[in-house]
Amino acid sequence: MYAFISLIAGIIFGLGLILSGMANPSVVQGFLDPFGNWNPALIWVMVGALVMSFIAVTILKKRGTTLLGERHHLPTNTPMNKRLIMGGLIFGVGWGLVGICPAPALVLVGQGLPDGILFAIAMIIGLLLPRFLFKKSH
Repeated sequence: MYAFISLIAGIIFGLGLILSGMANPSVVQGFLDPFGNWNPALIWVMVGALVMSFIAVTILKKRGTTLLGERHHLPTNTPMNKRLIMGGLIFGVGWGLVGICPAPALVLVGQGLPDGILFAIAMIIGLLLPRFLFKKSH
């Protein structure tokens, strides 16, 4: 049941990315360029996401478990550190330069688009690279 619900949620999320324009790099770049040909349409996508997230988190906190009865794992507040700030900066610069972030990249890979495939490969390398660069000695 968990896998089925995850599949349905992923399909709905992917369709939402496509319908909202979030999977189109030029739409995203237009939103991120307030001094050029700015396209404010994605503001409503973000507002909708915030409203839905707020409702879902509020319900989850009151219930204490997911709809399938599993314990929820909401993030906890942690202090900002250099790695968090650097990660955010790298993410933001990458998103601004190419107009793609992880979830839309997977939509583009599913569509077989070369830009999405190239981005996904770079994203995987970027996810694995810190494991090799910052190995903690035990």
